[in-house]
Amino acid sequence: MGRGRQKAKNTKIARELKYDTYSVNYSALERELGAPEAGEDAYVDKWADQYSDEYEDEKA
Repeated sequence: MGRGRQKAKNTKIARELKYDTYSVNYSALERELGAPEAGEDAYVDKWADQYSDEYEDEKA
């Protein structure tokens, strides 16, 4: 296989990505990325109470 076949494949993929329109399900994307739902705290530090503050312990 030569370079020409690989270049043609890359060109085909590039055209598909450039010109095809994709429908995006934004609600599914929000769920996947972990966006807070209505009534939920915007920021919850789930690691806050798991570890002691070692720096604070050393100062005392």
